[in-house]
Amino acid sequence: MAKQIKQTSNKIIKLILIFLGITSLGLGILGIFVPLLPTTPFLLLSAALFMRSSKQLYNWLINHKYFGTFIQNYLYHKTIPWKTKISAITLLWLAIISSVIFIIEKIIFKLLLLAIAIAVTWHILSFKSRKT
Repeated sequence: MAKQIKQTSNKIIKLILIFLGITSLGLGILGIFVPLLPTTPFLLLSAALFMRSSKQLYNWLINHKYFGTFIQNYLYHKTIPWKTKISAITLLWLAIISSVIFIIEKIIFKLLLLAIAIAVTWHILSFKSRKT
């Protein structure tokens, strides 16, 4: 279960956290449609920011029909749906290989991109799979 975090009582800090949470949520939503922009980390950041600033926004987000699933799978189940794993890894490798072949010229940067792709793939595969 998630640890209880105390909300800030400073109104200015609260407004800044809400603004950052909404911005992060927007980037997370954009990540659903833009393959290399991650969705879950931005949604997790939004949840953390809302947890510290607005209980109402936090509850809305984690119980949301679509967004809440990303957060709950990660936080409570430590799982990533199998279909999401396949999509993420496929898009990752297509983008990395395309960049290495067509865009990046220096070998050191090509090797760095390949190392990052391997690390991200390893991380994604380290999570248990969930059918739904």
